Amino acid sequence: MAAPLLVITLSNIGDMVMTTPVLETLAARYPGSPIDIVGDARSADLLRSAPYVRTIFHRDKRGGFVAQWRLLRALRAERYALAVDLRTPVIPFLVRAARRLIKQGSRGRAQHAVEEHHAILAPLGGSATAPHCRLYLESNANTVAAGLLAALPGSNWLAVAPGANWAGKRWPAAAYRELVDRVAGDFDGVLVLGGAEDRAAASVLHGAHTDLLDFCGRTTLPVAAALLARARAFVGNDSGLGHMAAALGTATLTVFGPGQPERYRPWGPRTRVILAPGRDLNRLGAATVAAELRRLLEDT
Repeated sequence: MAAPLLVITLSNIGDMVMTTPVLETLAARYPGSPIDIVGDARSADLLRSAPYVRTIFHRDKRGGFVAQWRLLRALRAERYALAVDLRTPVIPFLVRAARRLIKQGSRGRAQHAVEEHHAILAPLGGSATAPHCRLYLESNANTVAAGLLAALPGSNWLAVAPGANWAGKRWPAAAYRELVDRVAGDFDGVLVLGGAEDRAAASVLHGAHTDLLDFCGRTTLPVAAALLARARAFVGNDSGLGHMAAALGTATLTVFGPGQPERYRPWGPRTRVILAPGRDLNRLGAATVAAELRRLLEDT
């Protein structure tokens, strides 16, 4: 077996997904070299089923010196051909690696984050173009998702995610409810995805005039990924679930109010963003989003 590689990923779900083009490029550049990952427990576990991943080491930010020392000791047990750090400039110099690549920071706010992350590989030569983000599904998560979806008719489903990490990025739940009603005839049913903190917003959709399953706070992240992969389309706010949907090849429409879509939009072949007037999501109408969703499906 070829010498392994080490990659330190970013922390939250969206950022982690946007580092997968780095992993895809490394796997192609070093065939036969397994890749060890250092990342946060929740987000990095989405990488567990990638065919090139060997070991995932969880970095516990709250664990203090003892946790950091245990992590470093585990990493130093291996000799790596290459250590790539997308998060901090420290770990590669503490592990045993023949070569190290360190992220140098943004090259300009207009550059997409995927391109910024992928630029760390420039010293290796080859194509400078970042591939699409990509996630791989767990077989057990696929089985669980299939069972959960048995309650919905057909297989032409829309997934929506009304949550985001702060209020200004959340399109109102009532607008999602109106969107679902407007496109009900285009889909067999609706999947609502998110964390437990999104249950209040999701409950507003329960009276929609379509078959609907609410999974907010009720699935693991790998199962949520398997559900997204089965959806025909996804509509959501600027959040990690949109990046996951795009990386799974699902047609993805992201609504932006505040934020930087030129830098943080989902990166994939079937993605589109819609900007709220004046960057205020309260001014974005459901009819506008429904029309854009239909255009997306027609074009892809």
